[in-house]
Amino acid sequence: MSSKVPPITLNNGVEMPQLGFGVWQVPDDEAQTAVAQALEAGYRSIDTAAAYGNEEGTGKAIAASGLAREDLFVTTKLWNSEHGYDSTLRAFDASMAKLGLEYLDLYLIHWPLPAKGTYVDTYKAFEKLYADGRVRAIGVSNFLPEHLERLIAETSVVPAVNQIELHPHLQQHAAREAHAEQGIATEAWSPLGSGKGILDIPAIVAIAQKHGRTPAQVVLRWHLQLGNVVIPKSVTPSRIKENIDVFGFTLDTEDLAAISALNEDRRIGPDPAAVNS
Repeated sequence: MSSKVPPITLNNGVEMPQLGFGVWQVPDDEAQTAVAQALEAGYRSIDTAAAYGNEEGTGKAIAASGLAREDLFVTTKLWNSEHGYDSTLRAFDASMAKLGLEYLDLYLIHWPLPAKGTYVDTYKAFEKLYADGRVRAIGVSNFLPEHLERLIAETSVVPAVNQIELHPHLQQHAAREAHAEQGIATEAWSPLGSGKGILDIPAIVAIAQKHGRTPAQVVLRWHLQLGNVVIPKSVTPSRIKENIDVFGFTLDTEDLAAISALNEDRRIGPDPAAVNS
């Protein structure tokens, strides 16, 4: 089955599917099955991380899929304990060995760890991997606008992506604006709010009923229409299919305004300014 997901073009010209499959909190032995089901359902972008402990299972599913490597977009992330130039290069090799890949599509620094002050050195190793053609695009995750400013001032490759917590209760207006100014794609983690009640909000339920869709499909559609890259995670086959079936309808101005009104600047995950280990 070919993918029905439209791509966005990153700031270096590389195309990335706007909707992908996340495997956060999926145990390694389950990741192979979940990723296989996602690829079967038409996903072509897979988002993992060293910290998730499931790069091997993810890699096995990719190898077994029979899909051409160039038709897939694979992201992984460098964990906090590996910050620094040399340790980043070693960690990259370890991730690639687990994934069983010759090259990576997108490599992200998982957290900035501002108190450590190592993210610039770490990113310089990313620039080397990028220059060597081992990674097609480099970026960051959980970086606040001030971290991005310092990074861009002290390095030569503007990050292609910043993956941040983003959902109707945390709409990240300032971050999205800062990204747009630099040509950085905004990628949403926890796009559906991690089961913390967002899909039960009456306004979202009402929009879903109006379109004959599920609340999850409405929230994913909202992200796509804002221009966000989105990586919903599920291990339920029916949900995996439902989450990619968001291209046959469009939210109108009224729907978008109703969701926009739900912003509370409320995080589910940690504050990136406070994560330092």
